[in-house]
Amino acid sequence: MKSIDPNDFKVTDKIKLSKIPTLLKVKADDDEKAEKLDKVQSKLSDLQDVMYAYNKYSVLICLQGMDTSGKDSLIREVFKEFNPRGVVVHSFKTPNAAELEHDYLWRHYIALPEKGKFAIFNRTHYENVLVTRVHPEFILAENLPGINTVDDITPKFWKKRIEQINNFESHIAENGTIVLKFFLHLSKEEQRQRLLRRLEEGKHNWKFSPADLKEREYWDQYQEYYEEAINKTSTELAPWYVIPADDKEMARYIVAKIIWEEMQKHTDIKVPELDDKVKANFEDYKKILEKS
Repeated sequence: MKSIDPNDFKVTDKIKLSKIPTLLKVKADDDEKAEKLDKVQSKLSDLQDVMYAYNKYSVLICLQGMDTSGKDSLIREVFKEFNPRGVVVHSFKTPNAAELEHDYLWRHYIALPEKGKFAIFNRTHYENVLVTRVHPEFILAENLPGINTVDDITPKFWKKRIEQINNFESHIAENGTIVLKFFLHLSKEEQRQRLLRRLEEGKHNWKFSPADLKEREYWDQYQEYYEEAINKTSTELAPWYVIPADDKEMARYIVAKIIWEEMQKHTDIKVPELDDKVKANFEDYKKILEKS
């Protein structure tokens, strides 16, 4: 299987999602993909330990994608070797009453990772320019000044919200949070097959919701708004990566490999060295412990 180059998936110029394949054709079976993923998992686990000791950076992994694109299973498989104390997963659903009493970015801001740790946003602050664009009536629940009806939500409103998201990401990146954003690019046909499996396979029945079928009717609108959001918010400080997601095993490996490769750019992340005076007294410390 050929080596994965993050630049093949990184959004640096304007993209058209309809032109990007949802399946990466590779000469590898599932066992080989799993073996490749295992190796990267181990590297990421070791990196997590070093980053925790260094304690100057945090990492925010943002996952977006249509229903059934594989976000949950990707999180489970890519990060399963991590120390649970060093990674936190946040799944952002419809804002609750307390969250609606704050601005729309508040609940995301307070979920940011501490220094030395990873956070994974399973659905992210981008829901505020995706779901709410498809269903602008949701904005009314935010009780914003000047927004009394859906007709008050103009193109200028969405442009400003995109600017706010860019500013949010720039701010946290400039203060030590490494931001990596992944769009799991699924085909409509593959989504249909996965929804059918949820109905046909008993162990997956619980995942099915009639709401999934309703949202599927808005497929083209979602693709349009994803494309616009990605094009306007993929920056050097907070890049987007479009990941072919029809093959779950391959998507997991690609995401893991990109995280690993991107983290290698931060060459300053190292285990801190002990003070010379402490190292010089190692033998004395040993003697104290041997006698105690």
